[in-house]
Amino acid sequence: MKAIYTIAATATGGRNGQVKSENGILDLRVRMPIAMGGSSDDFVNPEMLFAAGYSACFDSALNKVIKEEKILTGDTSVTAHVGIGLIAINRFGLKVELEANVPGVSLEQAQFLVDRAHQVCPYSNATRGNIEVKLTVSNND
Repeated sequence: MKAIYTIAATATGGRNGQVKSENGILDLRVRMPIAMGGSSDDFVNPEMLFAAGYSACFDSALNKVIKEEKILTGDTSVTAHVGIGLIAINRFGLKVELEANVPGVSLEQAQFLVDRAHQVCPYSNATRGNIEVKLTVSNND
């Protein structure tokens, strides 16, 4: 694959440290959430960053498919729920549920568009076969 765009970010201190992009736009303290033994849920964590990236990328893929199919919809939205847990002794894994809302079309059309977007999205392609990704579709205005 020839990369169209590349960006780097550096983490120091792991889950209780700092992440910073090479261009300085992203510069955040990260902390472990309470559920994982941390002391506060008031900080960014890696799963939050993954959820934000996946939801934005998937919504872009969805809108690309909608444009290609020449289907009129309302404004779409995608919410990514990212979970982390043990998959074996001392091995952690992720799971994702993507809630895609495609207003202005039937549920069947929305499902078709979301399924196509799942084939286009780089995050979906990167995670396919590696983590559980559940797609949930709605068409609420």
